[in-house]
Amino acid sequence: MKEIVIISGKGGSGKTSISSSLISLAGSCIICDCDVEAPNLHILLQPETKSAEDFYGLPKARIDSDECIQCDICIDKCRFDAISDYTVLEDNCEGCHFCYRLCPVDAITMVEHVCGQSFFSVSLYGNMFHARLGIGEQNSGKLVALLRERANEFAIRQNEDLIITDGPPGIGCPTIATLSGADMAVIVSEPTMSAIHDMIRTIELCNHFKIKHTVLINKADLNPEKTGEIYRYCQEASIPVLGEVPFDKKFRDAINNQQIPVDYSPDIRTIMEPIWQNLKRLLAF
Repeated sequence: MKEIVIISGKGGSGKTSISSSLISLAGSCIICDCDVEAPNLHILLQPETKSAEDFYGLPKARIDSDECIQCDICIDKCRFDAISDYTVLEDNCEGCHFCYRLCPVDAITMVEHVCGQSFFSVSLYGNMFHARLGIGEQNSGKLVALLRERANEFAIRQNEDLIITDGPPGIGCPTIATLSGADMAVIVSEPTMSAIHDMIRTIELCNHFKIKHTVLINKADLNPEKTGEIYRYCQEASIPVLGEVPFDKKFRDAINNQQIPVDYSPDIRTIMEPIWQNLKRLLAF
């Protein structure tokens, strides 16, 4: 079984357009959307949700007003200003247990807190694992790890040989959780100064965790000079460039019509087919 992860150092680089196109070209695969803070792959794949499950993050503190003696210890010691008028402000509570341990009369308990949902869905392109984290909630890395674990277990049970994962932007905890154990990371970059900077940070992350990686240049014709800079960097670092995707308004039109770009336009399929074949060769798939 092989797992391909599509990531980018920054948002808005066209990662989901590329991911959905590769999923369509693969024919059949297990699909995983690990961008749990702003998921959008399901908009293009339009899967049918078969099951949903609450995701619990760190527990939140709760004060029993009948037991509380209003000693003010919890209010004075809480570093997050999460307690006011002997009531816990859930949006501020970090679930650190400090007030729970300090309370002299055990008036504070830690209560399970639902901070998102995970889903199992079925699409025309394969079975899909995805999730949605609540607004302002944390533990996205834990939720990503849960999704990938379920996708891998399902792939083994179903004897599937390919998982394609749409990863989150950036290089933080969710991206690290997405990369862990992957066979190949496709780093989507644009020919701009900020995108190249973030591409390099993402490459360094892959090197640190010893994840095999390749670079795909999106909107490559918008700035030929910066595209050449990406090629030179990758050549010096011995990183294979998967290919180029030109700027094409058909990508935008496909997204606006909630369709996968390669299914929306034969021209886009012609562009993406060689890229998919190159990726298969790199994976020896």
